[in-house]
Amino acid sequence: MPVRAEHDRAVLAGLLGRDPVLHAYELGDLDDFFWPYTSWYRRGDAVALLYHGAQPPTLLALAGPAGVGELAALLGEVAPVLPARLAAHLSPGLEAALAGSFRVTSSGLHHKMALTDPQRLAAVSPAGVTLGRADLLRLHDLYAAAYPGNWFDARMVDTGRYVGVRDGDALVAVAGVHVFSRAYRVAALGNVTTHPGWRGRGLAAAVVARLCGLLRADTDHVTLNVKADNVAAVRLYERLGFTRVADYAEFTLTARGR
Repeated sequence: MPVRAEHDRAVLAGLLGRDPVLHAYELGDLDDFFWPYTSWYRRGDAVALLYHGAQPPTLLALAGPAGVGELAALLGEVAPVLPARLAAHLSPGLEAALAGSFRVTSSGLHHKMALTDPQRLAAVSPAGVTLGRADLLRLHDLYAAAYPGNWFDARMVDTGRYVGVRDGDALVAVAGVHVFSRAYRVAALGNVTTHPGWRGRGLAAAVVARLCGLLRADTDHVTLNVKADNVAAVRLYERLGFTRVADYAEFTLTARGR
């Protein structure tokens, strides 16, 4: 079965919507806000996304156990047309399908988590105000101090789904989104952090609770990605009602011989 570039959002939504938690990022990227930055590849029911809105571009190729074989075949066939350097989020074992064309460097195992018990949010007092473009400098300052090297797309504050706690003119805690789509009813939390001088006061839980309250009004699936060895973050999200639903690994891919 040949690989094809897929341009029909309805077809993609139908395939990805079979597992909206696993594919929350991809479903969100079907939204008009993200769609211009995407390229899609399909082989049968297997779908891979190349997202151009980040540098380097990011390849998302995720599947349940029954779909790994077909997705591996897809990756092997599209490898020659992928950028010479890119990031990749891959279900375990799929990196082998790209190893012949790329040098594969792992950034570690990650968990996908979903909000499955939202009643637990009620045990936390939510805090935070909605942030906007006027807060970008404060956001950059907070991330430089508390979360250096994170991936932050300034466009995402335009969704109205970034919340933060202020101390005077500074931000000391924030929770935001990497993906948010009313049309496809999915969201993925991201860029959650607290200033080092303010940690241990429950601010991370408070801003996540506030953000989840906003997201639940517009979406059916609230998800997040977290590094597997970030034990403190995993425990925080579990306390707030999130459950681990899948694993994947992040990689840097560098083409061989191009």
